[in-house]
Amino acid sequence: MAKYRPWLVCCFTLAALICGVALFASLVDRGCPAGSFSHAAVAADSLRCSEIGRNILKQGGSAVDGAIAALLCTSVVNPQSMGIGGGSIVTIRDKTGNVKVYSFRETVPQYPKPNLLKDCPTKVGLIKGSQWIGVPGELRGYEAIHKEYGKLPWAKLFEPTIDLARKGIPLQPYLATLLSHPVVKKHVENTSLCEILCNKDKAVLGNGDVLKFPKLAETLKIIAQQGADAFYTGKIGQDLIQDIKDAGGTITMEDLKSFKVRVEDAWTVPLGDTKMHIPPPPAGGALLAFILTLMQGFSLTPKSLEDDQKIQTYHRYVEAAKFANGQRRTIHDPVFFNNKSADHLMDDSFINRIREMILPNRTNNNNYNVTLPSDHVGTTHVSVLDQDGLAVSATSTINQVFGGAIYSSRTGIILNNELSDFCGRADTVSAGEQPPSSMTPAILETKSGGLLVIGGSGGSMITSAVAMSIMNRLWLGMNLTRAIDERIVYVDSKFGVNFEHHFDKTVKKGLIDIGHKKGNWPEDFFFNVVNAVEKENGCIVAVSDHRKNGTPAGY
Repeated sequence: MAKYRPWLVCCFTLAALICGVALFASLVDRGCPAGSFSHAAVAADSLRCSEIGRNILKQGGSAVDGAIAALLCTSVVNPQSMGIGGGSIVTIRDKTGNVKVYSFRETVPQYPKPNLLKDCPTKVGLIKGSQWIGVPGELRGYEAIHKEYGKLPWAKLFEPTIDLARKGIPLQPYLATLLSHPVVKKHVENTSLCEILCNKDKAVLGNGDVLKFPKLAETLKIIAQQGADAFYTGKIGQDLIQDIKDAGGTITMEDLKSFKVRVEDAWTVPLGDTKMHIPPPPAGGALLAFILTLMQGFSLTPKSLEDDQKIQTYHRYVEAAKFANGQRRTIHDPVFFNNKSADHLMDDSFINRIREMILPNRTNNNNYNVTLPSDHVGTTHVSVLDQDGLAVSATSTINQVFGGAIYSSRTGIILNNELSDFCGRADTVSAGEQPPSSMTPAILETKSGGLLVIGGSGGSMITSAVAMSIMNRLWLGMNLTRAIDERIVYVDSKFGVNFEHHFDKTVKKGLIDIGHKKGNWPEDFFFNVVNAVEKENGCIVAVSDHRKNGTPAGY
């Protein structure tokens, strides 16, 4: 046995203390805000998942490794948002400045239900049913980005989540609150979700209960050992297809085997001295770019939030959001639509014409040129920046809360209801087509070398949440934390203006006085969540939205 040497322990302790002091001093010298990091950071929906991503980075993993690990963790911590039964859009900027978009959102199966869109609901609500399941792309996407940018072994990224799923974790307060909501409670207790989300009395889990995914842990272990093919061509896929078939769905093994990840250049949009990189259609990047380019023309500054100017600023934003809603139906999968339907959203002459239509003291009386889709909620976002400068902005989803409420008991996977995104936005669907989306994982870079990795979740609220956070940060004088924390105003599918809880009462009254119609969206159903990592002057600031009890992690 080695001899215990107290002096050696003291030396190590002293060295660690000196390193910590030196790190703190270097950050202070650079004028870095409190809580900054010097090497890398992860902003996920929960501290647990941010830390898992951070630990992967500290073990030598890349930002892509950290993002995959954090997303896998989120599938257990916040299973209502995403999982391997869904899909993602990931924007990646390498250290040379090249930006690519990897789109592996769910697609229409070869044989969708005939006249599927006739099943579209006529009112807002959670959409159940196996007919809405799209072909999951999550794992094929992880495989593609890991092959290109990964540093650690594939299996290493799965280990933390396999452990969580097997041993279980205390139900997170956010999920406990969500499950207690009457709509969600009924949604879970009356479907196959109850198998994992209910107690022995068939009532939803609550505070103090332990959430376990033993079958999912087995599935993830096999995928960790055998790769994504275990899902797309192997026994896991066969079991999943059988459960989908038993639920009345139409997805086949051929659908899984034929799934392809799309890789393309990001669209780049100038915003003054900043360049914003966004995913092209059918993602929501064009709508985000339209709003921000339009608002940039109003020359916003911190003074735009003073006195009556604040009401005018929000009025202009609400009008911009309404016109953006008016263009949602023009967003289609370009693989299936030869016309470049979203190009006009990036055209200066079109944007200038719309800006001229925004008058200071009245609305456009619902003349926004649109038949709008229903409103959706759901999704998660992870932002990661590693010490080598690789940036990852990843938005992942199973669409609505717990997808379509279809649980695969053979695999432990919760299935998506992604095909419902076609409702109100298309007249037909085609095999292999990706539905339109509000997802918009973005990366912004300044002339001085600063980076902002940002994105959001919340279904149709994503555009508002991300647009307002970027406006707050770029033009309205807010630091990143306040920019994300600021209450949002959300324009729904009927042009109703909805205000998040604690929104400025003076502005709310001012907008109503101008003529904006108040919407009926419940204040407790605001699922807008933005997570971001920013590097500026050598300082890395990470923010995980408190709305989902998120906390970032870094080093």
